[in-house]
Amino acid sequence: MIQHCGVEDETDIGFYSGLIESLFSVVSMCTMLPLGLLADRFGRKPILITSQLGIAICTVLFGLSTTVWQMLLFRCLAGVFSGSVVAVRSMISEISTKKTQARAFSYFSVAGNIGIMLGPFIGGALATPATQYPGVFGDNQFLRAYPYALANMATGAFAFSAMLLTVFFIEETLTSAVGGAKPSRPMSTWELVKAPGVAFVLFINSMCALIGIGYTALLTIFWYTQPALGGFGFSPLMMSIWLGVGGGAQALWTLLVLPPMHKRYGTIGLLRYSWSAWPVVFAGWIVGNYFLRWGQDTLFWVFTSILWIWGCSIAIGYTGAQLALNDIAPSHNTLGVLNALAMTLGSGIRAIAPALFSSEFAVGVKYQIFGGHLAWVTLILLSLGLRLAVEWLPEKACGRPEKPKQDNDEETAEH
Repeated sequence: MIQHCGVEDETDIGFYSGLIESLFSVVSMCTMLPLGLLADRFGRKPILITSQLGIAICTVLFGLSTTVWQMLLFRCLAGVFSGSVVAVRSMISEISTKKTQARAFSYFSVAGNIGIMLGPFIGGALATPATQYPGVFGDNQFLRAYPYALANMATGAFAFSAMLLTVFFIEETLTSAVGGAKPSRPMSTWELVKAPGVAFVLFINSMCALIGIGYTALLTIFWYTQPALGGFGFSPLMMSIWLGVGGGAQALWTLLVLPPMHKRYGTIGLLRYSWSAWPVVFAGWIVGNYFLRWGQDTLFWVFTSILWIWGCSIAIGYTGAQLALNDIAPSHNTLGVLNALAMTLGSGIRAIAPALFSSEFAVGVKYQIFGGHLAWVTLILLSLGLRLAVEWLPEKACGRPEKPKQDNDEETAEH
């Protein structure tokens, strides 16, 4: 699409692609907190409806862009309407209990993964329809002039349908908004940050986001890089297969393992497991590369296949971090702002982390620092620090499982 909009030099396409998504994250970072404040004051539903409608309109306009600057403008406008996730996270927290929130957020995570898996297929299938399906759309002058309009209209239609579902079927969950009561004086953002344990939980959420985004940025370029330089040398088809398998494995871990693990070990148990596994998984990719360098192909495939399926279990750490955030909130009336603060920090990280980790990977490969694995070493060190930090998680955010009630001494004596 960037090339169609006038950027003919292929060496510039990567720059503009990164710029468009980075600016979206920057705008989201600037608007998340105000939207969270509005959600805590006027309710979740109005923010959800407004955000979904705004995303629908901006996505359609993005598909009608004819210059890169229009693409930048409409993608930034889409960033203004990023409040739907803030509202949804708050609503799920409010309609679930301590016992059900782990399963509720596991469904939330799986729903997001389904969208992430299906979205590229829909976009790819509907892009340049006049060229892909000349028998159906070949004579359509509109789709010839705007070859990416149909894909973006379909995407916008999903957002618009979500808005209609919200209007007619989703009930408000903020107590003060439901009852029409005058809300009490809301905590200021600074008061919220200073509340016991909040700053620390926001810190570990941000660290979790940094490591997760860095991992995502590294994985595909690592798979693509030749073994002699520090990668696996996968083809695009092989990468697609592995990503598809990983998406399914992650969904199964989240649906089948996360809820019972949380019930038995609590939020603190989820985080201890996940953040202990992260450095092992990162180190495992380095080991896999050396198997290829040493010509141990069979051992490579057995080892890395097991590593990939098991390694997808680290995703439960994201849900664990969200549960800790829910539990540390001083009240339900602060969930909007608290989630907005976490996502503001996450958006800021998302705007810079991919470029930083990708650049570090390139430097490590070019100069063969740690055998081309400089970026992986950085992730291992960061994840070890995060694993250590979880031991200082405030008790309120640990989400420990309830102990079964024991008979008191007198009742035991009577028995």
